[in-house]
Amino acid sequence: MAPHQPGPAPAAPGERFTVLDPATGEVFDEAPDQRAEELDAVVDRAYEAWRSWRSDPTARAAALLASADAVEAAGAQLAPLLTREQGKPLTESYAEVARTAARLRWFAASARRRSLGPVAAIVPWNFPLQLASAKFAPALAAGNTVVLKPSPFTPLATRLLGSVMSAALPEGVLTIITGREPLGALLASHPGIRHVTFTGSVPTGRAVAAGAASGLARVTLEPGGNDAAILLDDVDVERIADRLFRAAFRNCGQVCMAVKRVYAPARLHARVVEALAERAKAVVVGADLDEGTELGPLNHAAQPARVERYTARALADGARAVAGGHRLDRPGWFHAPTVLTDVPPDSPVVAEEQFGPVLPVLPYGSVDAANATRFGLGGSVWGTDLDRAEAVAGRLECGTAWINHHAELSLAQPFAGVKESGVGVAGGPWGLYGNLSPFGVHRPQEARP
Repeated sequence: MAPHQPGPAPAAPGERFTVLDPATGEVFDEAPDQRAEELDAVVDRAYEAWRSWRSDPTARAAALLASADAVEAAGAQLAPLLTREQGKPLTESYAEVARTAARLRWFAASARRRSLGPVAAIVPWNFPLQLASAKFAPALAAGNTVVLKPSPFTPLATRLLGSVMSAALPEGVLTIITGREPLGALLASHPGIRHVTFTGSVPTGRAVAAGAASGLARVTLEPGGNDAAILLDDVDVERIADRLFRAAFRNCGQVCMAVKRVYAPARLHARVVEALAERAKAVVVGADLDEGTELGPLNHAAQPARVERYTARALADGARAVAGGHRLDRPGWFHAPTVLTDVPPDSPVVAEEQFGPVLPVLPYGSVDAANATRFGLGGSVWGTDLDRAEAVAGRLECGTAWINHHAELSLAQPFAGVKESGVGVAGGPWGLYGNLSPFGVHRPQEARP
């Protein structure tokens, strides 16, 4: 199990695809566009590495701790590159690098189980490092090897992460492959893969599950959410407005468990709309690496088009934009932070996951309105009476409910969705168990004289 320094699996010379800077819309780098024919060799190497990696829990734990140290030491290289390709402010990229290292350390303490074999991890572009570590840390701790495919929109920081960690990991234990589709679909359906873990859209999640089913590999899926925040009639609007705004607009709204709908009591509705609109108008929107930027661009060209489509439909249906409502007139993929009121409850911006900086605020009569969605990832309840808030939270049809905050997770707790928001569980020991196989040895009782 000697460490090596090979970096990601190679692509044939000349096969590259471009990576764009969301703040300018211009090309700033390239990544290997690996071929489907390479997958057999990649998975074979992962299988061979698994045969020794699974056998020594103590060495695995030490390697994961060394990987965490290496990731932390490389933060000054990883964070700016992540910001450049993803678009989030630099402070958020440093936080993502720190979370990646912390997850490796947390799971290093659990490296004593029976493993499955090679695991395929397919990761989206909104939190490429954090979501990658959420998949490979428990898989590696359990004794599996991992073939990781990042989004073609954000391959660079993930490739660098793989190179950084390769100093602490044996060859073939963690392989980063990059390329455009159908590379991910073919990886998910590869017969040598024993577990597929995926975060992304519902349609892609269905395709991944169908591909994994061809080899009867187990799946863990997190295909998005449409989280509701319910404000009770005793809520202190000014006290919670900053937290609520950040829960909706962090990473430009490109967070699977961001607040995507706010429900306010009728008598407080106007105050809630005003408080959120004030913050939307005041937040500093700027290029990702600019000092002082609080909200960066959307990640790629399809994202502002999606936000515009949902916003235009809502406005056509009678909604009003009290803040934003338009794309910003500047290079790159910037959209003004948008707060909508008078939105019909069945408008797509309410019923679907908009995944951008647009937030509908609706009055409600019953908290059951929050459950009128096909998603069920998270939700939150905001109020002064904590016992009452907890009782309301218990009625939400979702995997995680928060009180007076949103989307904050410890490494030790489970993360899962219901309805179309997930299959399987990530996080904490539950995330580890998903990468393990039950195993028993039956020894018959010796015959007694």
